[in-house]
Amino acid sequence: MPKEDPLERLERQEQEKKNGNGGLKTTMIVLAAAAAALAVALGLVWFQKSSLVNELEQEKEDLTEQIVALQGDYENLSSEYDSINSQLDSSREEIAQLVDRIKKTDATNRAKIRQYEKELGTLRSIMRGYIVQIDSLNTLNHQLTLQAAAARKEAAENRALNADLNDRVKSLTDQVAVGSVIKGRGMSLVAYNSSDRVTDRSSRTVRMLLSLTLSANELAPKGPIRVYVRVKDPDGYLLQDGTNASFTYGGETLPATASREVDYAGSDVDLSIYINNIPSFSKGVYTAEVYTAQSLLGTTEALLR
Repeated sequence: MPKEDPLERLERQEQEKKNGNGGLKTTMIVLAAAAAALAVALGLVWFQKSSLVNELEQEKEDLTEQIVALQGDYENLSSEYDSINSQLDSSREEIAQLVDRIKKTDATNRAKIRQYEKELGTLRSIMRGYIVQIDSLNTLNHQLTLQAAAARKEAAENRALNADLNDRVKSLTDQVAVGSVIKGRGMSLVAYNSSDRVTDRSSRTVRMLLSLTLSANELAPKGPIRVYVRVKDPDGYLLQDGTNASFTYGGETLPATASREVDYAGSDVDLSIYINNIPSFSKGVYTAEVYTAQSLLGTTEALLR
């Protein structure tokens, strides 16, 4: 092998040294470029992750605000109906639990956040249902209130009308009752002696005769009717003929001197009633009252000397 020139060897070694340094420099440059690219990539990833986290946090915050707002709407919703109030209480408890759960959930837990969004939508739908129910019931209640008021007004009007009709009927009934009362006319009280002749001497009087006419009245009840006579002597004592006749008038039982029953057919009826079996008659004015069980027919007097 030929011996290498020392100068050539030095040049060759210098050239190899230069070539080695250039490769190292190239390698360093490549590594530096790779590190820079990696840093950029890591920075980009961090930025994207940070942005995504911020977006998720904002999304959670927005959802929380919506749930809290709905919670306030539930608190402000009320009704007059026990069944709906019971359902509202249950929904309020459910939304309170949802508020508590979302506050404890990490924003990056997208599955839970989506679940809460669905629950929020369901609770909103339920609330709309409550509002529709309450509005419907309020409308129905308002209609029923109006109907009840109209019914009360109609009932009041009917009561007033019935009261007026009752008053009119009572008035007509009273008029009929008054019109149906039998009346008497032409009353007279006459004394008779033992020869059956009229006398005005008390010492000669043995009996008295009460005469009258029952007036015609088509409204009066037809059939048998008893007429009672009460004769009082000058001292005001009631004469008694021994028959112990009595009758009820105005809720009170009254003794009678004598009585007689006649058949009343609505036309005039003349009748006479004898007062017999009186031990003696004294001087003075005798007063006779004539009754039926329904009315006082009239009074008359006789003077005995």
